Amino acid sequence: MTPAPGEPARTYTLLGGDGRPYQSPVPGTLGGHRRGRLYGRLDCPSALRAIACGHYVTHRVFFADEAAAVAAGYRPCAVCLPRAYARWKAEREGTTTP
Repeated sequence: MTPAPGEPARTYTLLGGDGRPYQSPVPGTLGGHRRGRLYGRLDCPSALRAIACGHYVTHRVFFADEAAAVAAGYRPCAVCLPRAYARWKAEREGTTTP
């Protein structure tokens, strides 16, 4: 969506692979929790429940994509990204998964 003439362009604050925030004209595709160091889909039921209870919001971060989240040291959410979480967990434990 293009802003009306004279209106500033909307920007979104995302975290890059280096963990530093930057401004983007495009919203992030994944959300995360800074303290828990995890990322997931924007429609994650677990995150939405926490947000509805008034939690999570102050520690919420956004990523352009999965590669940026992983590079920044975040892990996949077990609720909304169960396959990615299983791979992450297996790698951490030194085992393999299909």
